[in-house]
Amino acid sequence: MENRPAPSGERDPASIRSMPDLAPTLVDQLDTPSLLVDRDVLDRNIEAMGRQARERGVDLRPHFKTHKSVQIAQLQLQHGATGLTCATLGEARVLADAGVEDIFVAYPVWPGGPKKQLLRQLADQVTLSVGLDSTVSADALAGALGATPGSLRVLVEVDTGGHRTGVRPADAGALAVHAARLGLDVAGVFTHGGHSYGLGDAPQRAARDEVDGLAEAAAALRSNGVEPRVVSAGSTPTAMLSATGPVTEERPGTYVFGDRQQVAIGSCRDADVALTVASTVVSRAVPGQLVLDAGTKCLGRETQPWLEGYAEVVGWPSVRLERLNDHHGVATLHGAGDDAPGVGSVVQLVPNHVCPTVNLAQELVLTRAGEILDRWPVDARALV
Repeated sequence: MENRPAPSGERDPASIRSMPDLAPTLVDQLDTPSLLVDRDVLDRNIEAMGRQARERGVDLRPHFKTHKSVQIAQLQLQHGATGLTCATLGEARVLADAGVEDIFVAYPVWPGGPKKQLLRQLADQVTLSVGLDSTVSADALAGALGATPGSLRVLVEVDTGGHRTGVRPADAGALAVHAARLGLDVAGVFTHGGHSYGLGDAPQRAARDEVDGLAEAAAALRSNGVEPRVVSAGSTPTAMLSATGPVTEERPGTYVFGDRQQVAIGSCRDADVALTVASTVVSRAVPGQLVLDAGTKCLGRETQPWLEGYAEVVGWPSVRLERLNDHHGVATLHGAGDDAPGVGSVVQLVPNHVCPTVNLAQELVLTRAGEILDRWPVDARALV
């Protein structure tokens, strides 16, 4: 799954990719909507990212929030991941209970309510790191750990262009000193190049921002007497583009499955998309449209200004999924009236953003060559 140049202006971001029709024997075993994962593509994506990280000399710490599956996390570890990234302490608990020993919660964790006790438990159970972007949070984290603040590693989050969380790179050193004085183990700095999600050269520009911002932040720590052991970047579009200079670690997530927006911005190929949603046409009562059984409670409601609709209907370029209700996916027909699947037909959808789609499902159906291989639970579904 090599990083590819961003698509040129003439490429249609919503272009329909080629995918074989669902075999009747497979359809008979599905209760739609179902999430289908092509095992061969999944394995190829995991192996390729692990190999690229080794070739570039950086650690790979994939983001668990994309797949939320213990089985997939174990595959990533087998292919070179040094640990896992997650978004919540609930996800970290699932990983810790499954035997994962090195976990980074790449989020400004606030240890309030039940999270305080869970933070303590996890810090005792595994090598746990959490994100930090304020002195107030540092005080709260140290207070939650009580007499053993050094059992928790923290990484200072820096804003390198996403403008969501994180301090300015130049301010990272002062925050690191504050945290270290509280007894917390300051391991380094991290960022998320979230502004990589765009057409043209957005991934390349975001990767440069990550590298430059992390270099400044690491220098700020050193000038304040704190040596950054970890300099961590993270985003699938920038994963190997920013694996240079001071960066020691990458945290991509979506690469395991791919999705419609990754294909559109050029960070994966059509053939790298491992997950599709099998959905049944349940109505064609209204002229000019059809209705699928995949609505917001299956797909989420993710859109992008440069993508039409909520998902790609594979193999049916005249069918555009333009409206979602809880359990209805309403698609408009843009071709001849008969150029669309009939009632009872099962189609495949490529979601715009795969992460929320997985979080809404209970299981992943693993397939190969039209046959169901296994069913894996979404172990960390909807955990906080």
